[in-house]
Amino acid sequence: MSISRSKITSGSLVGGLFSLATPMLMQALLQNLQSIIDLYFVGGLGSSAVAAVSASGTILFVLTPFLMGASLGIIAMVSRFTGEGEGALAAKTAGQSVTIAMVFGLLVAVIGFFFSRQMFVWMNTPEEVIAEGMNYLQIMLYSSFTIFILFLGNAAMQGAGDAWTPMKIMAFSNVINIILDPLLIYGPGPFPRMGVTGAALATLIAQVAAAMLSLYFLGSGKLHLKLKLKDWLPDGNLCWRITKIGLPGAGQMLLRSLMNAVMFRIVAPFGTPALAGYSIATRLNMMVLMPAFSFGNASATMVGQNLGAGRPKRAEQAAWLAVGIEAAIMVVASLVLIFKAAFFLGIFLTDGEAIRVGSEYFYVEAPFYVFSALSIILSRALGGAGASVAPFVINAFALWGVQVPLAHFLANRYGTIGIWAAMAATQVIHAVLVTVWFKIGRWKHKKV
Repeated sequence: MSISRSKITSGSLVGGLFSLATPMLMQALLQNLQSIIDLYFVGGLGSSAVAAVSASGTILFVLTPFLMGASLGIIAMVSRFTGEGEGALAAKTAGQSVTIAMVFGLLVAVIGFFFSRQMFVWMNTPEEVIAEGMNYLQIMLYSSFTIFILFLGNAAMQGAGDAWTPMKIMAFSNVINIILDPLLIYGPGPFPRMGVTGAALATLIAQVAAAMLSLYFLGSGKLHLKLKLKDWLPDGNLCWRITKIGLPGAGQMLLRSLMNAVMFRIVAPFGTPALAGYSIATRLNMMVLMPAFSFGNASATMVGQNLGAGRPKRAEQAAWLAVGIEAAIMVVASLVLIFKAAFFLGIFLTDGEAIRVGSEYFYVEAPFYVFSALSIILSRALGGAGASVAPFVINAFALWGVQVPLAHFLANRYGTIGIWAAMAATQVIHAVLVTVWFKIGRWKHKKV
C-alpha cells in the first residue's frame, strides 16, 4: 500500500503525516527490535553477554553512518523528483541504492577485518566482554552490505511515499530473527549451542532475507517506483548527487556514533553492571525515540515532495505539525519511564546494580525528551529539503562541544548521574539551535 502524491502535497496535513509516519514508526520499532531481540535472548547468558552484544552494537553504529547519510540523500532526491512528477528520475535514483550499498558495505567489512579488537579496547571494554563480543561483531561487519541494501531500498520506497512495504519487510525479518535466536543461542534438540555467536548468525540470516525481499519489491513494478533494468546500472552523476546531500547527514551520524562510543568509554570505569544497565537503557531510549524519527522521516518526505510541487508553506506546516504531535508523545513517554523504568529494565537484566544504574539514567534523561521532538524532527525536515549541512554543524557542536567535555567533567564529580545530566543538557541546547535555524527558512530555496 502506497500513498498517492496528491495526499502528500494537498489535503489534510494530519492525514498525510499519519499515513506516512504510522508505517514508518512500525518499521522503525521492528528495526530496532532486532537488536532488542538479541539482547533479550542473550540475557540468560549473563551480564557479560549483554554487554558484549551492546558494545558490538555501539561499534556497528560507529561504522555505519554512511548508511544513514545515503538514506537521507535517497529520500531527499526521490521525494523531490516524485513531487516534480519526474517518475523516471525517481526510479533511477532508487536503483543506485545497490551500488552505494555494495561500496560502503565493502568499506565497513575492510575496517572490521583490521580493527575489530582495537575498537573494543579503545572503548575500555572488559576482557571478558571482548572475548564474547568478537565473533558477534565480525559476523555483522563482514555481512554489512546486506543491511545497507535493506536500509537504502526501504529509504527509496519511503521517499516515493510508500511506507507500508518497508514496514512489512522489517516484520518479516523480525519473525525470522525471533525464531532463530533461541535455537542458535541455546541449541535445543539438534541445534548447536552457539551463545552470542548464534545471536549474530540469526540476525544475519534475517537481514539477508529482508534485503532480498526489498530488492524484489523494488524491481517488481508494483510500487510507485517503476524501476527498469537500466536503472540498476551505476550512474556516477546520480550517486554523487545522493552522496553530496547525504555526506553531512553521514557526518552527523558519525559524530553521534563516535560520541556513543566515547560515552561507553566514560561509563566503563564504573564496572560491568553499570555498562549493562547503561547499554539496556540506551536501547530502550532508542525505542522511545522511534516515533520522533518516524515523524521526522515523514516530514522529510512531505517537505521534499511539497518543495518539488512548489508548496513551501505547506512543507513548513507539515514539519511543525510533526513536532507538535511528537512533543505530546514524548510527554507521555517521559512519565512512563520516570515511574516504570525498573520494570522495563528488569525484562532484560537480572543484576540489581545494573537495573539501578539504568533507572537512574531515565530519572535524569526522561524529563527532557520533549526537546528531542524539536531537534530530531526539524533536522530530518531540513534533510528532506536537501539542506543537511546546518544540522551537521549544529549536531557537531552540541555533541562534541557540549556533551562529551561536560560528561567527562561531571562524571569525575558526580559519577554516572553527572554523565546523564550532561546528556540532558545537550538535548536542550541542540533543540534550541536547530529550531532557530529552521525558523530562518533558507532551506525553502535549496536545490537538489
